[in-house]
Amino acid sequence: MQIETELSRFAASQPTLVTLGVFDGVHLGHQHLFGQLLELSRSRGLQPCVVTFTNHPLTVLKPEIRISYLCTPDERLELVRALGISHVVPLAFTHEVSQLTAKQFLLLLQRHLKMAGIVAGPDFAMGKDRQGDIPTLKALGAEMGFTLDVAEPRTANYEVISSTAIRRALEEGDLERARASLGRPFILTGPVVSGFQRGRDMGFPTANIAVPLNAALPKDGIYATRAIVEGGSYLSATSIGVRPTFGPGGERTVEVYILDFRGDLYGKTIKIEMIKRMRDELRFNSVQELIAQIEKDVAQVRAILG
Repeated sequence: MQIETELSRFAASQPTLVTLGVFDGVHLGHQHLFGQLLELSRSRGLQPCVVTFTNHPLTVLKPEIRISYLCTPDERLELVRALGISHVVPLAFTHEVSQLTAKQFLLLLQRHLKMAGIVAGPDFAMGKDRQGDIPTLKALGAEMGFTLDVAEPRTANYEVISSTAIRRALEEGDLERARASLGRPFILTGPVVSGFQRGRDMGFPTANIAVPLNAALPKDGIYATRAIVEGGSYLSATSIGVRPTFGPGGERTVEVYILDFRGDLYGKTIKIEMIKRMRDELRFNSVQELIAQIEKDVAQVRAILG
């Protein structure tokens, strides 16, 4: 089976304490769970291990539903490892995996990862048709010889922190609410690709960022942002939208104007820290009106981010 091949690449050398999920965004709720995983692992002499599905199970179970992601699989692994968990196991969720019962999946984790215990949230369920809920896992633990610890969920603004709630905040343009749940600014990452160079013609050369097609995007509008380029951090203004001044039906794009930056950006990867939404995307009657508004936007970025 493909999952056996993937697990064998990350075979554990010592017994592990495992938590399992997609963990898209590695938000404060996930970090709370990982914190308990680390604490319990230390107290029991086990190696902490995070098993993450690189794609959301719904992409297999309900492919008609469009799933957007808060970060790429590589970014997710980087964020988890930065928390002090070195044993991270990325797995593809496939039709084959969806047909495994909870017990079959757990046997694989015991065989390849030497799983001695699981740490999970109260609503966690695994296995075919999500039959492996918390009561079932407790019974399986007694039968198969592993422990189960249930971590309470973490809340922000009286709402349980979840990737779904963060996506909803982004869709509403509420970066502050998204940041409160992520514990950091929301970030868009992608390489700079060629565009129409309209910004350069207007005196504000923008970089077109090719974000992944399945990336979660904030609501269309103009944002005060920070651009991270080759280790340097710059004030920037970012536009998300369809550029209505230049005609209807445009493709949705992400463009960033980096203040006080000189240099060639083509082909370079840029990280954009989304800080504050400044205004809606507007249609202007002339290019001159648009230039005047961009000048105001740049001044506002300096006032917000200083």
